[in-house]
Amino acid sequence: MEDKITIIEGPPPVFEQVNDGWAMGLNESPHLSVPALTRLRTFNGPALVERCYHAWHNKASIHLHYRNDTGLEQTAPILAARNVDTNEGQVLLLWVYLDGEKVEYEMDPGDDEQNDDYPEE
Repeated sequence: MEDKITIIEGPPPVFEQVNDGWAMGLNESPHLSVPALTRLRTFNGPALVERCYHAWHNKASIHLHYRNDTGLEQTAPILAARNVDTNEGQVLLLWVYLDGEKVEYEMDPGDDEQNDDYPEE
């Protein structure tokens, strides 16, 4: 049986590009998978992390199950999980693999620390 963590309400998850060597080094698949990070608010973060641990300990996979922007159901294999307590509540950090052929990156020029096109005044 394949275990999963399902997003049952709220907007689709936002995935951030991951450039950490440890996450990229875990890709042992024959097809291109892109590691990504998503942050999800939750009421039971420690239990969800424990569910991931048990799946991995039993050499099973666990997936994030969600609806994308168009409402279609999708899944992504979870490769790491962490719960963080914040002032607004618990946040579940999930590192997942996305299908490399379907990933689209959005570039935010505000993220670029050094933007040569717009010199500082």
